[in-house]
Amino acid sequence: MKTHTLLEAAKPFGFPLSIHSAALIIIDMQRDFVEPGGFGESLGNRVQPLQDIIPTVQKVLTCWRDREGLVIHTRESHLPDLTDCPVSKRDRGNPSLRIGDKGPMGRILVRGEPGNAIIEELSPLDNELVIDKPGKGAFYGTDLHRLLQSLGIDQLIFMGVTTEVCVQTSMREANDRGYECLLLEDATASYFPHFKQSTLEMITAQGAIVGWTSTSEEFLKAIE
Repeated sequence: MKTHTLLEAAKPFGFPLSIHSAALIIIDMQRDFVEPGGFGESLGNRVQPLQDIIPTVQKVLTCWRDREGLVIHTRESHLPDLTDCPVSKRDRGNPSLRIGDKGPMGRILVRGEPGNAIIEELSPLDNELVIDKPGKGAFYGTDLHRLLQSLGIDQLIFMGVTTEVCVQTSMREANDRGYECLLLEDATASYFPHFKQSTLEMITAQGAIVGWTSTSEEFLKAIE
């Protein structure tokens, strides 16, 4: 029988958290997106908004680890030969560096390159899962759904970047597969703050059509 802790301050209404059947998913906190010189900056973006959430993500991660909760990290990444990167994706936009090009931290968004690593502050532990995903969503082209099912997980707590792209896409994919999803508002970020705000509103609209949101403070109270 599951034991639930009601996170009363969640939006749009209380979230019935079941710690032992939940996983913490940290989306794409990798150097290519978060640090200067990476792919995010090559697109003309300021990376500071993404760096600002690192202490919050780190605090939640530490507490979740203390509770021995399941942790999953994702990286948007491609094979060295780029056979899993559609031409339409690589050629889109007008960045100074494209996927696969050589940048200050190695080839952009290519597995095994320095820039594709999770940032040092959030480095995965040996017992934590790392999902390399070729698309925006964490479920596309990966074994994530099968892994979660095998572990009896039906709730997902999301943090990471960027809110309106890979985070929201992963939440929508999870929602369609039957998972209850909670996004920690101050542990996610966008290069465009107004995109983040719009995404938070879309997620909780129409009675949590995609999922719930909460502050990290309220979430930590619930699990402590």
